[in-house]
Amino acid sequence: MNLTGTWTALVLLLAIGGGHVWVVKLEYYVGARIWRLVLAFGLVLALLSLLAPNFPMAVILGVLAGSIIWGAGELPEQEERVQRGLFPANPKRVGGEGQR
Repeated sequence: MNLTGTWTALVLLLAIGGGHVWVVKLEYYVGARIWRLVLAFGLVLALLSLLAPNFPMAVILGVLAGSIIWGAGELPEQEERVQRGLFPANPKRVGGEGQR
């Protein structure tokens, strides 16, 4: 029995579901200005997936890379959602939206 598809689906589910959470939390605590660093991390994971020693590891790294790259693009949009009042702003972040 080949469970690669099942494991891939589980990793994909966790990566996408977790991506929603970490984007919101990262914007809250750090801000959207870190999106370039997040993008770079995702690209590094994508490159590592090309060098993975086996197919399951390549899939896991590739799925995580895609989710992180997507999340990097979502960080500025999350900042806009905070500015529109859809999510709370962090009042303790220096220079953050909570510093009104």
